[in-house]
Amino acid sequence: MKLIYVLNGPNLNLLGEREPEIYGRTTLDEIRQNCEARAASLGLEIDFRQTNFEGELVESVHQARRAAAGIIINPAGYTFTSIALLDALKMFDGPKIELHISNVHTRESIYHNSLVSRTATGIVIGFGAFGYELALEAMRRLVPA
Repeated sequence: MKLIYVLNGPNLNLLGEREPEIYGRTTLDEIRQNCEARAASLGLEIDFRQTNFEGELVESVHQARRAAAGIIINPAGYTFTSIALLDALKMFDGPKIELHISNVHTRESIYHNSLVSRTATGIVIGFGAFGYELALEAMRRLVPA
């Protein structure tokens, strides 16, 4: 089985409570459960993580370099601010899918300039919690069997 890291940045631990009109009512734990089921059906294994700390997110990318076939990342606020995360992702040779629950391009302009997009293989934006499952489907097609 191919291992895929599913990485989640700051404040995503509050999904279901935080601005449900933007992010929906699905919790991060429900997303994790859905991802585990979808990954298994695709013949993938996932390592699902969330952190509110930039350095921990960078460390997860470093660990993925040796362990994972691909990375799905919802960097949240670090999307637009973290050069350290961008640099770490540049060092990962496998496919990288950037994911956002909301359509960031319909929101305030501060959300329009992703640093992470500069290194992403593809981007899933605006499909709500279901975007994670779409990203897993895409990743299945990107990683060699």
